[in-house]
Amino acid sequence: MPAHADFAVWQLLESVCDPEIPVLSLREIGVLRAVNRQPQGLQIVITPTYNGCPAIEQMQDDVLHCLRQVGLQASVITRLSPAWSSDWITGEAKAKLMAYGIAPPHSKPADDGQSRIRLVQKRSPVQVACPQCGSVETTETSHFGSTACKAMYKCLACMEPFDYFKPY
Repeated sequence: MPAHADFAVWQLLESVCDPEIPVLSLREIGVLRAVNRQPQGLQIVITPTYNGCPAIEQMQDDVLHCLRQVGLQASVITRLSPAWSSDWITGEAKAKLMAYGIAPPHSKPADDGQSRIRLVQKRSPVQVACPQCGSVETTETSHFGSTACKAMYKCLACMEPFDYFKPY
């Protein structure tokens, strides 16, 4: 969170939760990117977790509503570049995800420094811990869970299904 004159605005926006994961604020999940002062009011920059996120309009409305409640004029812009990264999720948010029943994303593999387009994501097996019992004896049942940014898993120990927030 920036330590400058807009600290109070960031504090206000801390109450704006992700519409799909209400235990996380937009800041904690890394969607809230910037607060800029413009002559016509504040400009809030958000980056959705993926292009085409169905919750983006709700996020914009929630941000505007929060600021208008205290008499602040603002606009919200959606910035897709740089693309959102699961590395932007705070450590506190990862703990909240686990407590909420969603396995947090693993860290992305280190970049080998070579930029290239991949048409098929090369997946390496990762051990995803069950948020219910902690077992790593889990299996992916669908690459897409309740939203496209999550995969559906099942714990083989307690047999509970759960979402895994995919790393991007």
